[in-house]
Amino acid sequence: MRSKRHSGRRMARTAATALLSTAALVSAGLLAATPSSATASQTTTHTRNLCNQHTQPGQEACLAEVRTDVMQHLHLSPNATPSGYGPSDLQSAYNLPSASAGSGQTVAIVDAQDDPNAESDLATYRSQYGLPACTTANGCFKKIDQNGGTNYPTADSGWAGEISLDVDMVSAICPQCHILLVEANSANMSDLGAAVNQAVAQGAKYVSNSYGGSEDSTDTSSDSQYFDHPGVAITVSAGDSGYGAEYPAASRYVTSVGGTSLTRDSSARGWSESVWNTSSTEGTGSGCSAYDTKPSWQTDSGCSNRTISDVSAVADPATGVAVYQTYGGSGWNVYGGTSASSPIIASVYALAGTPAAGSYPASYPYAHTSALNDVTSGSNGSCSPSYLCTAGPGYDGPTGWGTPNGTAAFTNGSSTGNTVTVTNPGNQSTAVGTSVSLQIKASDSASGQTLGYSATGLPAGLSINSSTGLITGTPTTAGTSNVTVTAKDSTGASGSASFTWTVGGSGGGCNAQQLIGNPGFETGTAAPWSATPYVINNDPTEPPHSGSWDAWLDGYGSSHTDTLSQSVTIPAGCHATLSFWLHIDTDKTSSTASDKLTVQAGSTTLATYSNLNANSGYAQKSFDVSSLAGKTVTLKFTGAEGSGAQTSFVIDDTALNIS
Repeated sequence: MRSKRHSGRRMARTAATALLSTAALVSAGLLAATPSSATASQTTTHTRNLCNQHTQPGQEACLAEVRTDVMQHLHLSPNATPSGYGPSDLQSAYNLPSASAGSGQTVAIVDAQDDPNAESDLATYRSQYGLPACTTANGCFKKIDQNGGTNYPTADSGWAGEISLDVDMVSAICPQCHILLVEANSANMSDLGAAVNQAVAQGAKYVSNSYGGSEDSTDTSSDSQYFDHPGVAITVSAGDSGYGAEYPAASRYVTSVGGTSLTRDSSARGWSESVWNTSSTEGTGSGCSAYDTKPSWQTDSGCSNRTISDVSAVADPATGVAVYQTYGGSGWNVYGGTSASSPIIASVYALAGTPAAGSYPASYPYAHTSALNDVTSGSNGSCSPSYLCTAGPGYDGPTGWGTPNGTAAFTNGSSTGNTVTVTNPGNQSTAVGTSVSLQIKASDSASGQTLGYSATGLPAGLSINSSTGLITGTPTTAGTSNVTVTAKDSTGASGSASFTWTVGGSGGGCNAQQLIGNPGFETGTAAPWSATPYVINNDPTEPPHSGSWDAWLDGYGSSHTDTLSQSVTIPAGCHATLSFWLHIDTDKTSSTASDKLTVQAGSTTLATYSNLNANSGYAQKSFDVSSLAGKTVTLKFTGAEGSGAQTSFVIDDTALNIS
């Protein structure tokens, strides 16, 4: 079959064709119509701003970006998973204690206009991911106007999407937190500022603001009126238009939050980040303020005033987050923009604990720089000095000091904070009835700390010693489990590592068994695979070999690389065979192998396929990998696509059988 990737999950057409396709999908009811408050044109061929981008002084715009090339779903089929990163992805990427911290804390969201479906949409998001209910009835969710009452402003579909993004990100990062939504009467700074003051008056110690506009001479007055709240962590989006200062991100009293592109990789962290920059007009903001003076904790020398940003988090819509919106939206979609990164950071502050009275939490990351993931690649424009728009080691404008690595960087104090590191033992393979003894190793950056250990997802029959970290027992049931082990010190600093544990049939040794976890991708998510965004697929234009899901690499019709990998331990002395079903679909007509799929086991390249190997259906591929027995190897598929017509590499029903 010919690929239809451009009409479903991904677009690979010119701007004119993309707009036509979107209009057709709207007409068919498969995509939501453009909300009345949105811009008429898309920022790129695959995203658009949710809110009008105001140019008048004192007017602000929400900084949310919505994907227009992702099929929206009001309801998901059983066992399906929304596109975009969910809570477990974000918690993993930023090493967060979300399951154990944040109880009793309130994160406030300040936005303009009303979202009449905010609470019901929030319920759908939290239910989808198994998060505890957060409702008005149980006291977890509260919506007020800027005066503290229930005289809500006029509903607006663009700002409703912003509200959905904000409350979903608080839920993803701090599911134990309460949420206070404060709706300003308008997008004027005076109304939004009044809503910030109201959030603080209501007792919120963490206030997220996902909006911005051009700087003007009244900004310093707004600082003192709305943002000077010692003891409260106020976060603000840095902007979505690339290099250039915006307000209130330029306020000296707030934590200015830049944006990154976030992708899974094979590093020890499991993730990598770079500066979000889609084009000359779309990417994270940064810059040197024209009006706000430099806070005492900021010491970079290339800007005599306030420098934007302080820290950062994921914002690129191409590596975006799952959001549920029904007022002005059609359910599940993928969102981005620094509107995502601001509530993420506000919620990390909440996980870290109540800010010290009289302090400015914007200063905390500057005293804990080693407890952040330093982002060192990418830029968001041209500037001088270059660090204001180009990432590098240490501080830079687009990403600040980096992204969260736990919560230590968001606590008060002058020390660097404790960092707990857990050594990943790699994926495990054991037979039913075979005794297990696996020592989990962890270290603490502070001397003299005693670590406590816990684990989730262990196979039945296994347990971990909370004092020593030794996993022992005898597995009783065959299957593959996703295990996460956590080490925590006396200060609350923690670290985690995740891996799979496959339990085969009884007999031990080389008893026949299949070692790959989630071999047919039927969980609807990648884990325990690592995959680039949108590879795990249930788009009917590229149907699976069996079941409902497959792995779809490339198919964009432009220069792009997708990866899919999983580490597996092959028992010593066993015969091992790797197999998978492959379908190659291309629109290329030349005789040049320009798009390629490489299959690797460890450092060994098993095969390379190209657009010249296109086939009408699936074909099974099989390789003897017995020479790798006794080793933990990474099985990896890399699809590298050039420009021009698309080539899709679709993989399903993988297996690594031993005997």
